[in-house]
Order: sequence, then C-alpha cells, then structure tokens
Amino acid sequence: MTAAGSPLGIIAGLGELPVAIASHAVESGRGVYVLRLKGFEEPALAEYPGDVVGLGEIGGVISRLKSAGCKDVVFAGIVKRPNFKDLKLDMKGTLLLPRVLAEARKGDDALLRVLVHEFEKNGFNVIGSDEANKALLAPAGLLAGPQPSEGDMHDVQHAARVAAATGALDIGQGCVVCDGLVLAVEAQEGTDEMLRRCAMLPPEIRGNAAHRRGVLVKRPKPVQERRIDLPTVGVSTIEGVAAAGLAGLAVEANGALLLRRAEMEAAAEGLGIFIYCFTPDEVS
Repeated sequence: MTAAGSPLGIIAGLGELPVAIASHAVESGRGVYVLRLKGFEEPALAEYPGDVVGLGEIGGVISRLKSAGCKDVVFAGIVKRPNFKDLKLDMKGTLLLPRVLAEARKGDDALLRVLVHEFEKNGFNVIGSDEANKALLAPAGLLAGPQPSEGDMHDVQHAARVAAATGALDIGQGCVVCDGLVLAVEAQEGTDEMLRRCAMLPPEIRGNAAHRRGVLVKRPKPVQERRIDLPTVGVSTIEGVAAAGLAGLAVEANGALLLRRAEMEAAAEGLGIFIYCFTPDEVS
C-alpha cells in the first residue's frame, strides 16, 4: 500500500519507464522526487524535482529521499551493472559493498534484493513500477493485430517455457521461437539487441514481412523480485519484432509493463503483428 500525501521517490536510470512513472505521479497530484543515477541520466527527467547521484552514494540517496519527504520508493529505468572497483562510495555504500559483491556473483536478482532490503531497513516502502503506475501493467488477452494462429500459440507456449527455464537461472526474460525452433534467448544484451540478432539469421528459419512467422515472448523470471525489473516492452520492441520477420509479441498478463500502449497497438496494427498477453495457465 502506497503512502498517500508524500511525493513518490524514483531512483531512475535511462528509458521511458521512469518518465512514465514520474509524469503519472505529477498528473495524479501526488508529486515526485527523482534521483537520476550518474552515467544513466535520462534527459526527460531533468524537468522534475530531484538530483543526480552516483551509484555508490547509498547514504546520499537515502538522506535526499528522506529530506524530500518520500515514503514510497520505486526503482525504474535501465542501469548497466557497474565495475564495482570504479565506484565512488560514501560511508553507507562502503559498508554495503561486501554484501553487494557477494550477492552480485549470484546474479542480478540477488543483487537487486540487497538494494530493496537496504531501503526497507531505512524505513522506505519499496513499490513496483506497476503499483506506481497501474496503467502500465499488461492485461490478459489479445491487444492488437491478428488473432494468433494455432502454430503461433505453440511457439508462444514453447518460448514461455524456455524463458521460464533461463529465467530460473537468472539469465534473462525473453525468448524467440519460430516453428518450434529456438532462435534466440535474451541475456545481458537486452531485448532490442536480441531482436537485431534474429533479423540477421538465415531467412529460411524465420519469417519475413510477406509471411510472418515466430514470436517473441517476455515474462518475469520465476523467482525474481517483481518490484524491480519487470519485463518492459514498447514501440521499439514492436519495430524489432517486425524487422525480425516475426508474427507477434507475447507477454505474461500482469507480469509485464507496456510503455506508450496506444502507440504500441497502433504500430502493431499497421505492421500486421499481434500483441498477446497470456496467462500462466495457457503456457504451463
């Protein structure tokens, strides 16, 4: 449950997600305080109240959020894993570093859990992006484009199972399957780069603009901290799906964030690509 009457604190990286959350907080009358992470400053966030802080300034982040009166805090945006040896640390960051290093070896999800725990320990309520802006959460069913064929749904089911398996190992959240063949699995490169790889594969194992085949599936890792790093898709994802010759995009209902949903749907309709939000029961 969010804390009414206090500004929403956003610890922000790059991309459209923190912008969508900040604008919603302002439009809803709540207010916002944005801490942009040094090296990952999203230009569109400069208009909001806040500051720029280093990744290792944990104490500085906490003190600024408290001074701004924030109770609820959300982590949002793209931040690449740093070289921990090069981080400039304040006292709290120095004390936290041994635990951060230990958990970082276990994967991104373990690392993020350390950060969530630290902020909770300091009295903040860490909420997910979906709670900060409920309109972003994917509903169930077909959102745009043609109805997926039986073959498409078989590809969705297979890709969802592969994504669950790789996600359990904290590898990634996405997978591309065409006619039952796994074309790509997402790792640290991200969805857009994965789709670019798919677009360079031999045409006989993937679709094209004239005859689209295959799907991109994004879903949360089975054991991930859902308040941070839910799968996020947007217009660029639709464009990447189209460039790779795929038939559609499928995400887990209530387990993915849709950025600029109306524009996503319009782009999908124009390109003849479906956007489908499956329930876990459909792919089990």
